[in-house]
Amino acid sequence: MELQTLQTYWWLLISVLGALLVFLLFVQGGQTFLLGVPDRSEASRRMISTLGHKWELTFTTLVVFGGAFFASFPLFYSTSFGGAYWLWMLILVSFVLQAVSYEFRTKPGNLFGTRTYDTFLFINGCVGCILLGVAVAMMFFGAEFTVQKGNILDTGSPVISRWADSHGFEAIFYWKNLVLGFTVLFLARTQAALYMLNNNPADDDFFRANRRRVLANGVIFVVFFLLFAGLLLSAAGLETTSTASINGGKSTFALREYKYLFNYLEMWWALAALLIGVVMVLYGIIRSAFATHFTKGIWWSGIGTILVVLSLFWVAGYNNTPYYPSLIDPASSLTIFNSSSSHFTLTAMSWVSLIIPFVAAYIIYAWYAMDRRHNG
Repeated sequence: MELQTLQTYWWLLISVLGALLVFLLFVQGGQTFLLGVPDRSEASRRMISTLGHKWELTFTTLVVFGGAFFASFPLFYSTSFGGAYWLWMLILVSFVLQAVSYEFRTKPGNLFGTRTYDTFLFINGCVGCILLGVAVAMMFFGAEFTVQKGNILDTGSPVISRWADSHGFEAIFYWKNLVLGFTVLFLARTQAALYMLNNNPADDDFFRANRRRVLANGVIFVVFFLLFAGLLLSAAGLETTSTASINGGKSTFALREYKYLFNYLEMWWALAALLIGVVMVLYGIIRSAFATHFTKGIWWSGIGTILVVLSLFWVAGYNNTPYYPSLIDPASSLTIFNSSSSHFTLTAMSWVSLIIPFVAAYIIYAWYAMDRRHNG
């Protein structure tokens, strides 16, 4: 395949991994409920039992997502992960707290008590969801960095990408980024309640409490999502007018009003994924909240979430759009064409990507195997 085809293909794979990650964040969303129930209560035990069977899948998907970005678009990896290190370090620390908590929460001789580890899980649920949302929002609303590929020849400071002095700290508190961050958080909380309905189908107090959680968090999620959608569709964005080689030079860009709205209108498949996904998410939430006993809402909402996130990645990276716009130097903005690996590397990895269906099949098998053991 030609280089441009490979770059387009790998952005599609990145989109799929990102969409799966957002869906799997229901584990983090569920952890934010733990401090709202009594310690060592039946509700707490059932939450931990339900979520504890899936947290490794979220963590693994996050690692694979980062690894795929590093391999396919290394300039983004060095720019974002290496420059906005406050953002990514906080995300990493929150996920380390999660792993430690599930490992030691009920170990004999636990000196800190289960409530301490529940607090760690709550921190991971809130911080992980919000900051991952912030990281994705920077793909639309920009970040404060510059790229000088010629710096690689500077023996004194061979740093290609340079960030603002705050190194990503400013992005955490930019209100537009936080809108998407809280959207992700309340989506994760809603889907956690939906998943617990599916995994604990007996019509009891725990089931009814999760129905109430679906309604309350679903309403808040919809408000934040509509605000983010309004900000996105009304935003001006950069459009590529010439694409630089991955071996050097810079792309040139022009500002286009309503860039992401036009991306949706010009890429019908992205618009279709968005609309179908939104309808499926709303159906899963509404029917689960108001039907007497509906337990399949997580699948409607989950598939819908994947479709919506796919559409967001597509309008961020396709249609001559820089997926990482620079607020300091627009010419430094990253596209799938000027930030990718070489033709040889992308070709080699494309052969490796053929095993993805087998990996997906294993994940599905492991998911149902764990559910059978939990329900058995």
